[in-house]
Amino acid sequence: MGVTGSTGPVMDRDEVDRALARLGAEHEAIETSLLALQDHAGRRLLEGAGLTGVTQERWTSTEASITLLWTYFDAYADALRTARDIRSRRRWSSREDLVELTELLTGESVTVAGSATATANAPTLHGAANKLSERYSLTTLVGRMNELYATSLDMVVAADAVWSALPARIDLLAAELQRTRRLAHSVGVRPGEHPAGDDLERITRTLTKLREQVVSDPLEFWLAAEGSSAPGGGRPDTTVYDREARALEDVRREIDAVLTVRQDAEKRIVRLRDILSRADRTLAEARTARGEVLAKIAATEVPVVSGPPTVLQEQVAAAADYRRQGQWHRLSPLLESLEQKAEDELLRARESLTAVTAPLAVRAELRGRLDAYKAKVARHGFAEDAVLVERYEKARRMLWSAPCDLRAAERAVLRYQHAAAELLGGPRVPDQGVREDDRRGPGA
Repeated sequence: MGVTGSTGPVMDRDEVDRALARLGAEHEAIETSLLALQDHAGRRLLEGAGLTGVTQERWTSTEASITLLWTYFDAYADALRTARDIRSRRRWSSREDLVELTELLTGESVTVAGSATATANAPTLHGAANKLSERYSLTTLVGRMNELYATSLDMVVAADAVWSALPARIDLLAAELQRTRRLAHSVGVRPGEHPAGDDLERITRTLTKLREQVVSDPLEFWLAAEGSSAPGGGRPDTTVYDREARALEDVRREIDAVLTVRQDAEKRIVRLRDILSRADRTLAEARTARGEVLAKIAATEVPVVSGPPTVLQEQVAAAADYRRQGQWHRLSPLLESLEQKAEDELLRARESLTAVTAPLAVRAELRGRLDAYKAKVARHGFAEDAVLVERYEKARRMLWSAPCDLRAAERAVLRYQHAAAELLGGPRVPDQGVREDDRRGPGA
């Protein structure tokens, strides 16, 4: 600093030149930023759009801020131009010039009419809008312009980001929606007749409304980044779009399933009839076997065999009618249900046959066991043993007579096994209900 003036230290010539260079660089940077903001595609779209809601409120304030920005910039440029004129008067500035430059460059020398701030309806310094005019230093004015520029750019960038992202994606999804609707119509999936048709109508209404809202109020669909102070920090909110996109994908899978049904419906119906026919034959076999068991096995509880699955047969006939009439949307869920029911019916028929023929299986097992032991005894030379012959014949008469008492026959086979085991010297056969006096040995 040089000599002291009435308002404080007076800048010397070198300090003045450095300050002018710095302020000139700031002037160029601010002008470049303002021109870029003026030409920003988002700002031009905002000017011509029919805005609503949050965006309308923010844009009204932002427009005022941009107007005030240019007012501040013009005042800043005038002050800088005046300072440069004073400095260019002479090569070696006089004390009076330096005092004037010091006041202009460091003091509150820039006057902005208070009416300009109030008319602009933009955020102002505390109490500034109530004054006829407001005085700023060049440094304060630069800080004020930076603040207004950041808030204005943030709003413009956010709106432009939403407009750049969402409407195009909504249009693509809407085009896919139209293709899906045509495909759905071709297979009979229509509103009021199939849930997928109702879903398509709902998605159509939602996308139409969403696009209108995005175009008129883009900031409603902007999620600002937490903790970010950079202009435009955040991302578009695609929650509604993503939900409808998933819903359309679900409908498309449903339509694909219906198309698949149309392609192989005949084969699936033939297969259903075959499965139900096998179940019917199995049940018929079980009914025949039940009569045989009741005739050949005594004192046995045999489960009742149900009749053929007439309800499923009727549903298969209904499926065939749907196929002939091209009602694929009705046929698809019916076939899926019938295929599971038909498999269950066949399994039930097989289990019924197994349960009914269980006594015959037990008798066959006892016959096989008796003959196996007889062959084993014969290989060891005991085929003519009187006790074994007697017990074998007794068991054989029981197993090959009708009706057969399975419990008594099993006890007879076990007594034969005990006798054979004692003769052969092998491990004793478990008693399984055979009394002690039925065994061969001392005192038998």
